[in-house]
Amino acid sequence: MTPGPRRYDELDEEGQVEALRPTALDAAEAFGLDVERMEVLLHAYNTTFRIDTRDGERCALRVGTNSKSTPANVLAQQAWQEAIATETEVVVPRSLRSTRDEWFVRSEPAALGRPVLVTAASWLEGDDARDGAGAEWARALGRATAQLHRHAATWRIPEGAALPRFDEPLFGDEDVLSTAPGLDADGRAVVATGMARARDVFARLHAGAEVVPLHADLHGGNLKWHEGRLAVFDFDDAGLGLPVLDLAITTFYLRRSGAEAAEAALREGYTEVLPWPDVAPGDLEALVASRQLLLANDLLGSSTASLRAMAADYLGTTVARLRAWSATGTFRLDVEG
Repeated sequence: MTPGPRRYDELDEEGQVEALRPTALDAAEAFGLDVERMEVLLHAYNTTFRIDTRDGERCALRVGTNSKSTPANVLAQQAWQEAIATETEVVVPRSLRSTRDEWFVRSEPAALGRPVLVTAASWLEGDDARDGAGAEWARALGRATAQLHRHAATWRIPEGAALPRFDEPLFGDEDVLSTAPGLDADGRAVVATGMARARDVFARLHAGAEVVPLHADLHGGNLKWHEGRLAVFDFDDAGLGLPVLDLAITTFYLRRSGAEAAEAALREGYTEVLPWPDVAPGDLEALVASRQLLLANDLLGSSTASLRAMAADYLGTTVARLRAWSATGTFRLDVEG
């Protein structure tokens, strides 16, 4: 018997990218892009292609491979991004509209068997700021984060658009981490304790507080550094939350040995524009640690081959980091499982 086609989640990374390529090409046409060359930039949570057009333009096209964003969410993300581009000093890409004057294209890749939304944006020059933890770009990021928060405080979501509310550690996603098969009894207890502590902090901080739009994914992989200037991109995770959550998310990625200067620079840059949020140090640590819970939960539910391969090891790392946080009161990334 001839075996049937392999499911998307059974393909390796190269196979998954190739399975998505026809969707990307169709979407490029829907955005009015005359493609001369298309190559994959990143296949992770979502899948981003670089498009070079025949008239010499370049842009980024993103297939929402694992994105949970609804059409209303994408409308809010793109509208806010456009407002930031025109009303602030923060550098962001300009969103492209389709030939139907829409900010996204709907598609249903045969390999995935479910619909996805595809967006396109102007190209940002420069290198990702993911490598290293330089104080210069961290200070610039602090300033940019404060500028985003200041703008978000007065910006209003357009009619027909919406953003999810981030008032608990998993941002409303199903909790598959607490019952993950790879956890033994001790690991399950560590995760349960960490989750309970984080949920308590989210609940207390949100009680009676006003929420604003947040980028909610400000780390080196979503930043470009070019000629001494920072640019911010990828608003796919945007949602409504407390400003301190954005800062805690960035801080999570700086919690390595040697990054202390960058963490201090982040705070210095932010306070050049706005006061640092009045949150107790222990509560800030819980918000930092909650990022670990969210990422581990996302990996367990991902369809992307490389992320699925990481999930088991990352589960052990998650337990080790949560245990160290419980013992020391400080969350750090340089703790391995």
